[in-house]
Amino acid sequence: MTKNPFANALAATIYIVIVASIMFYGAAYHFGRNNSVIIPITFISLFTLSAAVMGYLFLYQPIQLYLDGKKKVAVNLFLQTVAFFAVVTFLILLVFFSRI
Repeated sequence: MTKNPFANALAATIYIVIVASIMFYGAAYHFGRNNSVIIPITFISLFTLSAAVMGYLFLYQPIQLYLDGKKKVAVNLFLQTVAFFAVVTFLILLVFFSRI
């Protein structure tokens, strides 16, 4: 990862877009087929993978900086990444609720 909070938040957003697209188009592809135990296994696996990926995107660099003794820089990087991601999330919600 980078020390650029905007790039980290953008990477998280891109990951979410990819996962959401796979879920959306995968559901359309799977529609009408018999349900099986593989569906909940897939969703739990995807949730676990997503938690790991997002943890890496948000925490890897801050933890590295923290362990290097740069505690203030680490906290600032984490908070800035979360803030940028919050802005992106707000913009997505704005588009969703404005029906653009």
